[in-house]
Amino acid sequence: MIDARAVELVVVLFAVVLLLATIGQRLAVPFPILLVLGGLVLALVPGLPPLRLHPDLVFFVFLPPILWAAAYFTSLRDFRANLRPITLLALGLVCATTAAVAVVARAVVPGLAWAGAVALGAIVSPPDAVAAVAILRRLRLPHRLVVILEGESLVNDATALVLYRAAVAAIVTGVFSLEQVAGEFVAAAVGGTLIGLAVAGVAVLVLRSTTDSLVEIAITLLAPYIAWILADRAHTSAVLACVAGGLLLRRYFSLVVAPATRLQARAVWDLLLFALNGVIFILIGLQLRTLFQSMGTRMSVGTLAVQGLIVSAAAILTRIVWVPIAAAVPRLVPSIRRRDPLPSWRSLAVLSWTSMRGIVSLAAALALPLTTASGAPLPHREEIIVLTFVVILVTLVVQGLSLGPLIRWLRLPEDRTLEEERLQAEEHALRAALDRLATLQREPWAANEQVEDLRRHYEERAQLVAERRAGAPPASSLAEAAFKRARHETLAAERQVLLELRDRGVISDDVLLVLERELDVEAARHGLAGYGGPDGAVHG
Repeated sequence: MIDARAVELVVVLFAVVLLLATIGQRLAVPFPILLVLGGLVLALVPGLPPLRLHPDLVFFVFLPPILWAAAYFTSLRDFRANLRPITLLALGLVCATTAAVAVVARAVVPGLAWAGAVALGAIVSPPDAVAAVAILRRLRLPHRLVVILEGESLVNDATALVLYRAAVAAIVTGVFSLEQVAGEFVAAAVGGTLIGLAVAGVAVLVLRSTTDSLVEIAITLLAPYIAWILADRAHTSAVLACVAGGLLLRRYFSLVVAPATRLQARAVWDLLLFALNGVIFILIGLQLRTLFQSMGTRMSVGTLAVQGLIVSAAAILTRIVWVPIAAAVPRLVPSIRRRDPLPSWRSLAVLSWTSMRGIVSLAAALALPLTTASGAPLPHREEIIVLTFVVILVTLVVQGLSLGPLIRWLRLPEDRTLEEERLQAEEHALRAALDRLATLQREPWAANEQVEDLRRHYEERAQLVAERRAGAPPASSLAEAAFKRARHETLAAERQVLLELRDRGVISDDVLLVLERELDVEAARHGLAGYGGPDGAVHG
C-alpha cells in the first residue's frame, strides 16, 4: 500500500526542484549544483523526516532511462571516432583512480583494510553521466570535448561497478582473484552490450508494426527498463546494456516512426529526464541528515571532512595527471600523431577538470552490505559512505561551479564543426527537394503554380545556406529576420483572435486546441517558440 506521506513528500520535492531550477536559470548556475545545495539546506530543516535513499531505487528507477537517453543523443559516428580517448578514460583512468584513492584512503583512515580502500576507490572513480550531461549541455565546449566527456561518463560506470563488486566480495568473504575480476569484466561488457542491442532490435521491430504515437512512445520508455532487468538477471553490465540499446535505437528511430511521434516523444522524454535529474540531485543533498544519524558518536565530523577532502584531492589530481599522459603516449606512434595531432593544452585542461561525481557513486556506497559472511558488521561501512558523500559534494559543487569560469578564462577557440555539418546537410536536403520538384512537374496531378511556389521557397533557402557556407554575412539575413518578425506578429494575431472567439463562446475549446496546435507547429518550424507570450515578445 502506498504511504500518503511519501506521496506528499515527492510532491513537495518536485515543487522545490521546479523552484530551484527556475532560480538556477535566473542566476546562470547549473541546476544540478543548485539542487544539491538546496537538498543540503532542506536536510537541516528541523522536523523534516530523514529520507533514506535506497540503492535499488537509484539503479533501477533512475539510471535506465537516463543512460538510455544519454546514449540516444550521442553520435555513434563521433563515439567510434573517439573510442581511443574514451577507452583510456573509462577503463584506464577508472582503474588508476581506484588505485590512487585506495592508497590515499588506506593512509588517512585508521584501520581501513585494502579491500575497503579499493571499494571506496571504485565507488568514487567514475564521473557521473547524469552530472556530466546536465552540466556540459549548458556550456559552450568544443564538440569533440563534449563527445569524449559524455562517452566516458556512459561507459566508465561498467568498469567501476565490476571493480566495486570484486572489492565488496573480498570484504565479505576475504577472497580476491584478479583473474576472476578480469573474466567478469569481459563477460559483463560483452553480455550487457549484446542484451542491449537485442532489446533495441526488438523495439525497432515492434515500432515498425504500430502507428499509434502513444504506443510508440511507451515502447521507448519501456525498452531501457527491459534492457536493465535482463542484463541484471544475466549478471552482465546493465549500464552497457542501456548504452548499447540507446545507441542502436537512435540509428533506426527516424525510419520507423512518424514525425508526430518524434515531436511528442521528445517532449515526453525531456520532461521525464528533467524530473529524474531534479529529484536525483536534490536527494543527494537530502542524504546529509541520514548520514549524520548513521554516524552516531563513533566518528568525528571534522575528521571525516578532512579525510574526505584528502580523498577528493586524490581523485581530482589523478585525473589531472592522467589526462595529458593518456593524450601524449598514443601519439608517440607516428601514424596516430599524423592522423590525430595532440589537442591544445586548453582542451586538456578542461578535460582534466571535468570530473563531477554523482548519484551512481552514492548509490554504490549505500548498497554496501551491512555484514560480512561471518555475520560481523561490515568494517568502516559508515566511513566509506560519508567519504563518498564528501567527494560527490566537492567535485560536483567546486568543479561544477568553477568549470564555466575556467572555460571563459581559457578562451577556447570557437568550434563550428556542427554548424558546418548542419549547413552541408541542409544543402544536400534542399538539393534533393529541388530534384524531386523537377520530377513532380511531370506528374498529371501536380499543379504548376504550387510547384513553382515551392521551387521559389527552396531556392531562397538554398541561396541562404550557400551564403552561410561561404562564410560571408548572408545578403538575405535582414530579409529573413524581417520575415520571422512578420510571421511572429501574424501568428500572435491569429492566436489572440482565436482566444477571443473562445472567450465569447463563438468556438469551443476543442476547436481552439486543434487550430492552436497548427499555429504552434508553424511557430516551431520558424523558431518562434515564444510567439504566444503574454507580452507579445518572442521568448524562444
